[in-house]
Amino acid sequence: MRGTRWLIYALGGGMGHFTRACGLARMAARRGHRVTVMTNSAFAPDVPLEEVLGPGAFVHRINPELSKSAVRETVECVLDGVRPEVLVVDTFPRGLVGELAPLLPGLRMAKVLVHRDLNPAYVAKFNIAEAVEDFDLLLVPGEDAPFARHPRALRTAPWLLLEQEEWLSRARARERLGVAAEDPRPLVAVMGSGNELEVREAGDIAARLQAELGERAPVRWLAPPGPWFDVKGKAARNTVRGAPGPLCVWPALAVMPGVDVLVGAGGYNTVQEARVTGTPLVALARARRYDRQAVRLRPEELARTDAELVERAVARVGPRPEQTASGYTSGARDAVALIERALLSA
Repeated sequence: MRGTRWLIYALGGGMGHFTRACGLARMAARRGHRVTVMTNSAFAPDVPLEEVLGPGAFVHRINPELSKSAVRETVECVLDGVRPEVLVVDTFPRGLVGELAPLLPGLRMAKVLVHRDLNPAYVAKFNIAEAVEDFDLLLVPGEDAPFARHPRALRTAPWLLLEQEEWLSRARARERLGVAAEDPRPLVAVMGSGNELEVREAGDIAARLQAELGERAPVRWLAPPGPWFDVKGKAARNTVRGAPGPLCVWPALAVMPGVDVLVGAGGYNTVQEARVTGTPLVALARARRYDRQAVRLRPEELARTDAELVERAVARVGPRPEQTASGYTSGARDAVALIERALLSA
């Protein structure tokens, strides 16, 4: 079909919203659509989104410190400027601060909700059951959601940022993480991404793990670009227990084939990337206002405390069997096809 203008609304903290949105955006842009991603993540100014998205996709970064009224005004201005034919809203059908609720009924465009698990208290308090009726299509990307059985809801596989052919080989991934390809020891990676405090806490966990493991396994602290790097893009030293600074790795999915045990939190991207690549995961369920990480994690993945996290990660260290992702399905590609089909039938 001919290229159309898309606006993907991905407001929200951390990296989950804009990473998922960018997975969709780059697929849509490759199909010839002109796509704008709108995000207010504190990570967005430092992450090279445009490099990953490629031609035809653009990023509109909003200051995360804006007031509710300023967010409303900014969103309205972006809608007026982009004039999308497709509006894709990630997670929050009313908008992050409710600013979309009065706008959606009057918008003459295809409206798509990226619908994933939400805290039941939020669903009840803001009458989300009514809010989803403003959307022509609900896409459920790889996990259950409150209205996954809605007549306009369609499920896809998880939306990941990279295609399988873009993942590094095990040898190249280990080299990217500072481990020689011929080094037979298992590699442990500690992911920090939820917010700046959690990124720094990941450094402490990495240091504790390295002290426990000694020479048995190298431990790497991974973090996306952000304020913990100096202006030259080099990692600063972490003063906690003399641990080295983080490795600036984004997208982390690219190096996952080189990781034997992944330690992190139960966010959407971390969990889905670990599962798709067959990487053993041990994770904390971080507290979130809308997301329920404990629901997403399997019992064997979930640690209740930092001490249990370290203990269980150490116990899982061992040779990783060769993993293949022959059954990998690109949920983002399928989502683009479903949206195009909805446009043609409108």
